[in-house]
Amino acid sequence: MQKKIVTLPRLNNLTPTMESTALKLMEEAGELAQVIGKFRGMSGEATALEEQEVLRRITGELLDVAQTAVSMMFVLEENHGVDIETELQEHIKKLKEKNYLD
Repeated sequence: MQKKIVTLPRLNNLTPTMESTALKLMEEAGELAQVIGKFRGMSGEATALEEQEVLRRITGELLDVAQTAVSMMFVLEENHGVDIETELQEHIKKLKEKNYLD
């Protein structure tokens, strides 16, 4: 099984809730979609960016999505007692059952 491991920190000076983090996650996902649409020419606007710059911006927005998802995991662990490691193993098991993984 090929993996992409990304380690992101718990952010300081925030008091996120599950609800506020879910809304932030949707906002960040929307920004990712906007960048893909706009800079890949799907919005009808002409773009003058080089492909590498477009990919850099898409990657930046994707990392914002990932950071917000990780922040929500911290909220679930710290505020709601969720064991993310156990849930991760269940998630991988589900993916294997659906034949997405060997």
